[in-house]
Amino acid sequence: MKIFIAVMAFFTACILQAQIAEMIADPMPVPSVHASTIVELKNGDLLSAWFGGTRESAPDVAIWMSRRTKAGWSKPVEFAREPNIAAYNPVLFHSADGVLWFYFKFGPSPAQWTAARRFSKDEGLTWSPVEHLPAGIYGPIRAKPLVLKDGTILSGTSVESYSSWAVWIERSTDHAKNWTRIGPLTAPGTASKPGETHGIIQPSLIDLGGGHIRLYARATKTIGRICQADSFDNGLTWSPVTTTDLINNNSGIDAIRLKDGRLVMIFNNTLQGRTPLTLAVSTDTGKTWKVWKDIETEPGEYSYPALIEASNGDLLMTYTYQRKTIKFQRLPRP
Repeated sequence: MKIFIAVMAFFTACILQAQIAEMIADPMPVPSVHASTIVELKNGDLLSAWFGGTRESAPDVAIWMSRRTKAGWSKPVEFAREPNIAAYNPVLFHSADGVLWFYFKFGPSPAQWTAARRFSKDEGLTWSPVEHLPAGIYGPIRAKPLVLKDGTILSGTSVESYSSWAVWIERSTDHAKNWTRIGPLTAPGTASKPGETHGIIQPSLIDLGGGHIRLYARATKTIGRICQADSFDNGLTWSPVTTTDLINNNSGIDAIRLKDGRLVMIFNNTLQGRTPLTLAVSTDTGKTWKVWKDIETEPGEYSYPALIEASNGDLLMTYTYQRKTIKFQRLPRP
């Protein structure tokens, strides 16, 4: 009996140790923050970035960054700024050659922005100068890209034009040095009112194996559901876009495939507002989904989540918390 109690106490302690919920900084150095990204570094540290300033799209908005070590999150530092124009949507990821990439956007609005990037070969200790990308090439637009086993990078991107949104896939076979565009992938249906925005943006991609790639995309309120499309040739061609059973409030989502094959989605499980923020799990490659956990339920905004699976199998996520700070959570896999 004593052995049983000791074993149970050990596993309980492990679970409690894995469960972490904390603000990266509170207060933040600026009054408004949004759209975080997270990556696990090779030594187990975490790196997160987001945009922040007086308000979204204000000319003083820059990209901020913090590193989490065993001692906790470092004080946020300004990492990227463009002169007199807003920055948006940072994305951190490793290419298969071990380089750590950082992409972000800048401009007066998403309909007019340009992409930029930096890279690090020492896990974020030093970085290359900022490089502006050619018009029309964005890299990962908000969610992390998908890096295939052969090193190919599939980056979900999108274009937000007047009244019409569409998803594109940018594909790189040389470790993010160059990109080709595939698309557009357009949403089913049409807008019902003149000037009403209709479409999909900000896709998250997962690898289902055997060349089968799935994308899940944010959709406008005219659609009201998370949308999906499939590729069976590693992202070269795509099926028509269809709707899923998961509702969407025209806010950011993220999805991953766990090492055990299950899919996990994080999204706002509502058609109005941006709460709750919910985790759902699928055991049948996305045919059906079951809500696993609401991680935020109070009134307010909890949005634009970034989700990854840690090397030990835990779920790691960051998300906008009331536009005042960025919250980090570590949860044991469902």
